[in-house]
This record gives sequence, C-alpha cells and structure tokens, in this order.
Amino acid sequence: MQAVLNYPKIAVIRPQGSLNAANALEFERDMTTALAQNGISILVVDLAAVESLDSAGLMALLSTHKLALTLGRSCRLCAVAPPIRIIFELTQLDRVFEILDGEAAFSQTEL
Repeated sequence: MQAVLNYPKIAVIRPQGSLNAANALEFERDMTTALAQNGISILVVDLAAVESLDSAGLMALLSTHKLALTLGRSCRLCAVAPPIRIIFELTQLDRVFEILDGEAAFSQTEL
C-alpha cells in the first residue's frame, strides 16, 4: 500500500489512494512500526498521493501522533494536497499536526 523510506533519524511513509476504514489499521500499523524503529526521531507522512481521507484515516494519524509524543519523537505531515488540507483545517487538526512543504520536512537543522 505504501512505500517506506528510511533516512538517518527519519522514516518516511507515502500512502497512496484512499485512507479510510478499509485500510486504516494497516496504515496505522505501518506508521507505528516505522516510528518504533531504533534511531528514528522523526516520522514524516507524505500525503502527496492521498486522494481521500476519512475519519478512520484521521484517527490512525492521531494515534500515531500521540505515540510519537509518548516516545519523545515527532510525527509530521508533508505534501498535503488542498482538498486533504481542508479536512485538517475544518477539524482544526492543522493545529495539532506539523504540516510542512516537501523540502521542509527534511530540514537538516533537527537531524
């Protein structure tokens, strides 16, 4: 479903298509596995290829964000398309998640 790339201290997950009730558990499991790896301090979820997002997809992201905070790590979103970004704004989750442009997600200042 998604490609996982690993950089020093950064794990990147790139889901594709729809993030919904049909695949939210698998998506959350993939994010949790990436976040739990030794040496990973930042999980970046690249949403460029995501076409739709429902409440189950949002809950998977929120659960992973909460886990990241518990582990003292960071969960960031990048490349969020305008239709998906509206969902974050309407739910005010844009205040919870750090949403970055593609290049900003890989800032060397925090590595």
